Order: sequence, then C-alpha cells, then structure tokens
Amino acid sequence: MRLLISNDDGILAHGIECLVQAAEPLGDVWVVAPDREQSAMSHSLTLHHPVRPVKRGDRRWQIDGTPTDCVMIAVEALLPEKPDFVLSGINHGQNMGEDVLYSGTVAAAMEGLALGIPSIAISFAGGDLRADLSQLKNQISVLTPLLRHLTSITPFPKDTLFNVNLPPRPASEIKGVKLTRLGRRYYPNSIQNMKDPWGRQVYWIGGGEMVWTGEDDSDFKAIEDGYVSVTPLHLDLTNFDILRTAEQWWREP
Repeated sequence: MRLLISNDDGILAHGIECLVQAAEPLGDVWVVAPDREQSAMSHSLTLHHPVRPVKRGDRRWQIDGTPTDCVMIAVEALLPEKPDFVLSGINHGQNMGEDVLYSGTVAAAMEGLALGIPSIAISFAGGDLRADLSQLKNQISVLTPLLRHLTSITPFPKDTLFNVNLPPRPASEIKGVKLTRLGRRYYPNSIQNMKDPWGRQVYWIGGGEMVWTGEDDSDFKAIEDGYVSVTPLHLDLTNFDILRTAEQWWREP
C-alpha cells in the first residue's frame, strides 16, 4: 500500500514519528506535514498567499500551511500516484466529542476522504506528551495491528473516516478496542479575561475544566475504561431524522 501521513502538530512532532513507525510494516509511507503546529485549524485552507513545500528527505515534505493544505498538495502535486490511505496523527491530545469539529488532525483525514481516499485519524488521549511519550511509543505495538485491520476492511465504508483515540496507558494495560460514538464535552471558564502590557482588554481562549457527558458507548467512556476508541465519522452532516419528519413542520408557501 501507499500511505500518506500528515498531522496538525508539525513535522517535528513526536506523534508523527510514532505513526510512521506503526505504519511502515503496512507499505510505503509518505509524510507531508505542516512546518509548525497547526492545532485547532479545523478544515481551513490557505487562500490568500502561496504555500511552499520543502523536501526534508526521501518521501518526506514540510509545508508552510494547514493540515488540509498538506493533504491536498500531497495528493494533487507531490505524490507520484494517489495514496491508498491517508493517516493523520498521532495527535498530541485526544480528539473526541466536539473536538472533531476543531481538530486539524481530523480535518486532514476529512480532506483525504473528500479527495476519495479512505482515511484514518489517530490521537493520543494523554496529557503532557513529554511525560507520556514512553507510553505513546509503547502503543506502536497496538496501533500497527489495528491499522492493518482497518486498512483491510473491504469495502471500506463509503464517505466515512475512522477516528481513533489511544488511551494514556501502557500497551499491556489496554483492554482492547471498542467501536464508539462521539461523546459531548464542554469547557467551563475557558475564556481568560486579562490585560495586555499596555492595559488593554484581551481574552485568551483555552484552559478551563473539561466536562464529558454521553452514553456508555461514547468515545470518552471507552478511553476512561482503558480501551482504544474507534469512532466512524460520516462526511454527510445532514440530520436525516429531521428530513423524515419534514411533513410535520414544513408547508410549501
């Protein structure tokens, strides 16, 4: 297989190196990733100035753009042929619940899907990755067989990507893999009210306490219980339940 790997933490991130090691037994790996951290960029594109690819080695490029830029340019300009799969990650932190709406990691996989390529996003649901790096490396032994299984699914689910979250514990303590749905999360007190050095009002978005809710089959619950969470995400955001009840609330004028 030809595998394209990208991320949102940048080409120098520990997570992308771990993903390369996990994916290499499966085929030829190409890396096209941002030259710096691009977390929470979601599915943004760079439209107002050109982006520049810089070759960093055999089948490895960095781009001064977003994760979406990287996948688009890799597929349409850098790779000699279309990849069989796009793998995005390993993200430094979880991507569960509403995180998937902001995540550059998930967006890179979404772009692969939009280009007609089966895609998988992978995240490490730990805290300080510098402290948990040994755990992340340890999970390569778990991730390789999981990727081998997911990439062998035939036919791969149409218009769907798999969002994988790895629990922050040694591989020997991981209980297994669960197919999950998205949970719900919010951050109370996530806006920090402060002054800049000149006394002007500014607000810093981030921080606050993370609160999770959801069913027993939610992604965060699987992680909490020590399982790898695999959530199928659909490209079509249409609420089909509303469509089915349209006659009850809509009348043609």
